[in-house]
Amino acid sequence: MEDITKAEFQIEISTPDATEEELDRMTRQLLSELRELDVESAELEKSGPAPDGSKGDPITIGSIAIDLLPAVLPSVIGLVQAWMTRGQGRTVKFKSKGIEFEGSPEELQRLLMSLEKGKKKK
Repeated sequence: MEDITKAEFQIEISTPDATEEELDRMTRQLLSELRELDVESAELEKSGPAPDGSKGDPITIGSIAIDLLPAVLPSVIGLVQAWMTRGQGRTVKFKSKGIEFEGSPEELQRLLMSLEKGKKKK
């Protein structure tokens, strides 16, 4: 039976003037931190089938797929916000059914505050 309360998100990170290698390193750092939270799963986003003769699955650089329970979302957003402030010019884009966000750490803080207010009203 499928858990209908689980939320699926895609987190895309970017930073100006970063090379693919730097973006990959930053993505893997954030992925490692996300896996320390109580999330169902967090993986590098796959970009499709691997080309013939290649080893492993191709990934979309700078993109993480994450499954979590909605109650964990504020913790994930808080972690991502802290991660963003540790590097200059880092931005993230959250995508999910019904939610899409892209912006700075300050804008992410406002989103987190609105989610917490909504949670307290329930």
